[in-house]
Amino acid sequence: MCAHVVVAEDDADQAELIRRYLQHEGHTVTVTGDGHSVLDRLRHHPSDLVILDVMMPGVDGLDVCRVIRADADLAHLPVLLLTARSSEDDLLLGLDLGADDYMTKPFSPRELMARTRSLLRRAQRHNLSNPLDAVELAPAPRAGCVSVDPARHEVRAYGQLIDCTPGEFKVIEMLTEHPGHVLTRSQLIERLHGYEPFITSRTVDVHVMNLRRKIKQMAGDNALPTPLVTIYGVGYKLVDTQGQEAFRD
Repeated sequence: MCAHVVVAEDDADQAELIRRYLQHEGHTVTVTGDGHSVLDRLRHHPSDLVILDVMMPGVDGLDVCRVIRADADLAHLPVLLLTARSSEDDLLLGLDLGADDYMTKPFSPRELMARTRSLLRRAQRHNLSNPLDAVELAPAPRAGCVSVDPARHEVRAYGQLIDCTPGEFKVIEMLTEHPGHVLTRSQLIERLHGYEPFITSRTVDVHVMNLRRKIKQMAGDNALPTPLVTIYGVGYKLVDTQGQEAFRD
């Protein structure tokens, strides 16, 4: 698919390299060099994907990602972070802020294009009407208040659609496939291989924390139980909420 991609990168050589590869894939590309410019561009021109360098002057990529996720008109936009920071804490912070994917510098331009294609396909599945809507589909896997529809790439909690990153989707999908069963962090890490380049047990913990927060938001003001249960020292399981403890931050 051809898309409009916004690239926020203050290194001119790096930006030109990314632009050439994206144009070779058939995409329209807009390059900006700072956080303020990319936010202005996104707010005034429709875009399909944004690639953000973390280390930018003025407003850095993490702050731009935070603003995008807080803006109702931009929150749907796929975000891929590029960072020279290789520490686990920095990468997990990017995920926690809602980035869909990230790559550490130096990176392979071919791998960047592969990740770009994956994010655009996911966005297309989310935004376009599913041609299977008119026929009867198998029931979505469900565990208590949570259901996952792999065909539509949708997750619902308490009947309401929640927006998940690719990593979060894979975690909740696997948990709904095995309701009531404890899945170890190692099992969840194995499921994430091929979707995220830097995976540790803390990566899984961040995904679960974000999923809990999103599910809790769907519960509204009701002190409803959490379906995502931590089995300390082992992993997580997804349960029917009857008799479980209430949400805790």
